[in-house]
Amino acid sequence: MAAGIAARTPHFALHRMPGPGFTGAAIGVVLPKRWAKRAVTRNTIKRQIHSVSEAALLPAAAYIVRLRSAFDRAQFTSATSLLLKRAVRAELQQLFAQLAA
Repeated sequence: MAAGIAARTPHFALHRMPGPGFTGAAIGVVLPKRWAKRAVTRNTIKRQIHSVSEAALLPAAAYIVRLRSAFDRAQFTSATSLLLKRAVRAELQQLFAQLAA
């Protein structure tokens, strides 16, 4: 994470560390419990991150996607609601699109 933030959205930050030894994109995920209290929510977000990153066709480097703020529990009452999944996916697509631009 010392490499700095390559892209950010209201809930996520993307760190990138290019290096000569990478043959593909390596994705790491940091989801602090203070921002996603329930394990089921953290697992749902991780699945969305890996799904979107596979489709993003990223250049060879090491990437870390970090959750930097909580999703509002009043708006997303269920830990695995379809509404939450769509919101996470849309924001992650925006995050990776910023990196490509």
